[in-house]
Amino acid sequence: MGQKVVITISTIILLFTGTLLGYVLSQLVRGTLVLNLVTFLGTFSLIVIFATLYYVLFWEFRKQQKPKNRGRIQPPNGYSSINNDEEIAPNTQLKNRLINLLSGDIEGASRLVEQAKRTYPDMPENWYWERVIADIERDRR
Repeated sequence: MGQKVVITISTIILLFTGTLLGYVLSQLVRGTLVLNLVTFLGTFSLIVIFATLYYVLFWEFRKQQKPKNRGRIQPPNGYSSINNDEEIAPNTQLKNRLINLLSGDIEGASRLVEQAKRTYPDMPENWYWERVIADIERDRR
């Protein structure tokens, strides 16, 4: 709720300062407003306010909206780290490798991946398959 209020107020201020800045700059260009220290400082402060609000609204809030993996677990040694931006469907090679490790037990592979998803929530799909493969290989040693 608090973030929505900040966004609303910042947007109103951004629109107001943008309009005011546009007016001042148009008057300076037309020559109806004399450029002196006061108009220069006023225009500069409007630019700073506009840029600051733009930065806060469109960059900082975008960062906050991305889900953060707290306590993210790294993939086991020998496995690549996978970003959340990658595809949602599991890599076919990983899927086939896990099924081969389980001697063709597709349902067993799905159960192990689902269990990993419950144990380690909010990880990329391929990570779960890599994790299960690493666990099986570790247990077989």
